[in-house]
Amino acid sequence: MSKRYWLMKSEPDAYSWDDLVEEGEGTWDGVRNHRAANNLRAMQVGDEAFFYHSNIGKEIVGIATISEAGLTDPSDPEGKWAAVKVKPVRKLANPVTLKQIKADPKLADIELVKLSRLSVAVITPEEWKYIISMAEG
Repeated sequence: MSKRYWLMKSEPDAYSWDDLVEEGEGTWDGVRNHRAANNLRAMQVGDEAFFYHSNIGKEIVGIATISEAGLTDPSDPEGKWAAVKVKPVRKLANPVTLKQIKADPKLADIELVKLSRLSVAVITPEEWKYIISMAEG
């Protein structure tokens, strides 16, 4: 199966890109939305994800890779929710803001905008390439 792409949101005052870099690998847990949890369950080792700072900043700041998939969320006592482990790949040269994304007609259908409350979203290969080009602009 080919590599898939994702966007994972975190509030930087709770868990930031710098926190992930410092840890070297982090567990992505605490997701309590069914669609977002299904996205976590669909992830495979080697998939890549944009690390998005929500609330503060509202911007894509880095790229992470899925290092371990198919985990049960350790913060869930009932064992119903999913988790994955992620490792940082690289910080984006220029963060891509939500404002930039919303203003760009090529990204009109991105889940980040269409399903704005979703904490783990699908990114199409086309959206991935385009956002990378924006970051390298």
